[in-house]
Amino acid sequence: MKKSETEEEVLDIDSLPGVGEATAEKLKESGFDNFLSISVASPADLAEAAGVTEAAARKIIYAAREKFDVGFQSGDDLLRKRDNVIRITTGAKALDNLFGGGVETGGITECYGEYGSGKSSLAHELAVTVQLSREKGGAEGMAVWIDTEGTLRPERMKQIATALGMDVDAVLKNFRGVRAFNSDHQMLLVDKIESLIKKDKLPIKLVIVDSLMGHFRSEFIGRGTLADRQQKINKHLHALLKLSQTYNLAVYVTNQVMSRPDVFFGDPTAAIGGHIVAHMSTVRVYLRKGKKGTRVARMIDAPHLPDTEAIFNITTDGLKDVE
Repeated sequence: MKKSETEEEVLDIDSLPGVGEATAEKLKESGFDNFLSISVASPADLAEAAGVTEAAARKIIYAAREKFDVGFQSGDDLLRKRDNVIRITTGAKALDNLFGGGVETGGITECYGEYGSGKSSLAHELAVTVQLSREKGGAEGMAVWIDTEGTLRPERMKQIATALGMDVDAVLKNFRGVRAFNSDHQMLLVDKIESLIKKDKLPIKLVIVDSLMGHFRSEFIGRGTLADRQQKINKHLHALLKLSQTYNLAVYVTNQVMSRPDVFFGDPTAAIGGHIVAHMSTVRVYLRKGKKGTRVARMIDAPHLPDTEAIFNITTDGLKDVE
């Protein structure tokens, strides 16, 4: 029988066999604070977090699965879960329509394109609009920005907030930004976000990583390091996806591009990161420069959206529709 949300809250993880007070504390500090997170964990990850053997970790996982039903759900239940999705406005109606109403919570949205295509501009816009009320296209929450390339500009957020008639001081205070200096630091910062939500009780509804592949691209050079790089990226993206689905927040990542010399017709631009990044991104959008200073967004991949394009402008007041 499936546990209700109330029953799940009453049952604590220290009721699992082999989980004492000290082990439970270690698991909670590592993010394994409920039956679901333990049920879907790998024995290796759980063993590392709890400081136990993999055999003991397997027993804990099997016990959690017995207490919490991880079975299939009906279409009606899944559809009701989709009702909890929040869509954050981009400031431009055409771009919102491309995203199906705005950037969604509960998944990873990746935008890739060459420099100046509008990736960071969209990030600044979302960092402000996420604070708006639901009625105005926001999520009534705050954003956390992991900056890997020095692109974060609070003065840009100030411009956008002013144009939207928001309290500028409140917008800046209701935001967290941090510079990541290498790939390990970048991955560590993602782990710290859960602490901000659970311990500091911050209403985080948007995580921005700008850019996702910058450090990985510079640190792992040559084909000999490709396997290690992809494994590390895979772990990083899984952590971001778990964060988005556990706390119903949006993850927006920007990505760099490369030119494919073997393409003779069409646009030779391709996102870096390979199949790992492509498969892990819930929604994937390609940004490029358009005519007369406009930007063009093209939907590349989404499980529920058609392949369409949207044209928008980047102005002093933020992202706007083309008049």
